[in-house]
Amino acid sequence: MSHYPSYTLASAPAASQPVLQRLQQVFGLVPNIAAKMAASPMLINGFIGLFERVHAGSLSESQIQVLLLTNAVTNASAWPVAFHSALALQQGVPQADVDAIRRGGVPGEVGSAALSTVARRLIEQRGRLSRSEQEVFFKAGFSPEQLLEVVAVVAASAITNYTSSVTQPELEAPFEAYAWQASAS
Repeated sequence: MSHYPSYTLASAPAASQPVLQRLQQVFGLVPNIAAKMAASPMLINGFIGLFERVHAGSLSESQIQVLLLTNAVTNASAWPVAFHSALALQQGVPQADVDAIRRGGVPGEVGSAALSTVARRLIEQRGRLSRSEQEVFFKAGFSPEQLLEVVAVVAASAITNYTSSVTQPELEAPFEAYAWQASAS
């Protein structure tokens, strides 16, 4: 028995229901990760604020999906990998780049490669980037402000990645084709 029920719009705590309604509008369903997060109004309300700001920054939706998929793979979080694989493809990220990220590699396009690499390094090095790592990111055409946006995306994805690892949500039917497991290390 799970300690973390999957809430619906009707069964969720009242303070979580508006967030589930917003996510239903955005995705056409309440993602199972959000159904689990709803147990904590503090968590889900904190998440939605950051989620909305991340998607209102200067990075494109395809760039954000490259980051979110990279973060999920780096954090070895199966549900978010499947979810963001599907969304990345919907946003026009090439299949070859999605496949590369899912294998722990780097996308072929220079900008996507820079985003993916800097996100992975932020996670692996606990936020410590050398000046040379930052310069590589800037030389790919990104600004210092956009590096700070990447930090926000990493923070937002930490919420879903860690919640997924703790609560183990089921994968929704639309994302089953993108199921993923971390390689045994």
